[in-house]
Amino acid sequence: MRPHGFVLLVACASTMLPLPARAQQPALPIVGILNSTTSGLRPEQEVAFRRGLGDLGYVEGKNFKLEYRVANDQYDRLPALALELISLKVAVIVAAGGPITAIASRKVTTTVPVVFTTIADPVKAGLVESLNRPGGNVTGTAGFTSELDPKRLELLHQIKPTGPLGVLVNPNRPDVKSQLADINGAGQAIGRELVVVPAGTGDEIDAAFDKFAQQSIVALLVTADPLFNSRRTQVLGLTERHSIPAIYQWREFPAAGGLMSYGPIISDAYRQTGIYVGRILEGAKPADLPVTRPTRFEFVINLTTAKKLGLTVPRSLIARADDVLE
Repeated sequence: MRPHGFVLLVACASTMLPLPARAQQPALPIVGILNSTTSGLRPEQEVAFRRGLGDLGYVEGKNFKLEYRVANDQYDRLPALALELISLKVAVIVAAGGPITAIASRKVTTTVPVVFTTIADPVKAGLVESLNRPGGNVTGTAGFTSELDPKRLELLHQIKPTGPLGVLVNPNRPDVKSQLADINGAGQAIGRELVVVPAGTGDEIDAAFDKFAQQSIVALLVTADPLFNSRRTQVLGLTERHSIPAIYQWREFPAAGGLMSYGPIISDAYRQTGIYVGRILEGAKPADLPVTRPTRFEFVINLTTAKKLGLTVPRSLIARADDVLE
């Protein structure tokens, strides 16, 4: 029988034996966020995006890292910024800020997965073969964005039934020609004069409102575009300064003091983006992830803003609203 001390000695000695070098912990996968505008993601987008990732158990710093690149509305920088992310060996690129970002990403890589957000027609943009079968390294969320601009114009017509209507449009948007064709058609259908002013930068937005004032517009359609969403504070400040009733794409505008909005729910799209990024991190291929489309839409009216503008919102319009802010 061996003495107990021998057992203890062996046990202690074994703990002091040189151990093989520990295997280096694998680097966390990197998710690249590429945006055409001035910020990585707006707060409401960021919250929803992280919620979608969290649905699949992904938490930043725990099992993935984020890298942001923004073009500050200089669209020609997007390809180089996408290449920067690729050089970091990102696992996936989130193309935020409209179709221009997704198109730039798609042009520089056919292998790194790309997930786009709220693009009106990704098939027409050449990003995917079809919504159900994307067929390449790109997928994401489609959205009724510019397609709903004619409907927004009709809602504005009910608020201000006479007088010229202003239209603020980004001339650098890839589908701007078809966007304007649809808007002009809607203007003709309701018999309204439209004052269309292009603005592709912050300074041009300021100048556009001076032109609207000169043309004595009675109300304004701020068309669907990430530029105007990223410069929300500027746009809302100008509509307030010039006392112009306006309609927008996202509810975040009337929530911040704008008059009206009509469109899909942006948080739904960014949550789905987070889910798709999580699935790609788990090994899914973009080609196997169908492009999703929004299922919820909302019409929001801010009656407090209407009162400030001296507007009487028709009861029929209030009855149609999904949310009335007071």
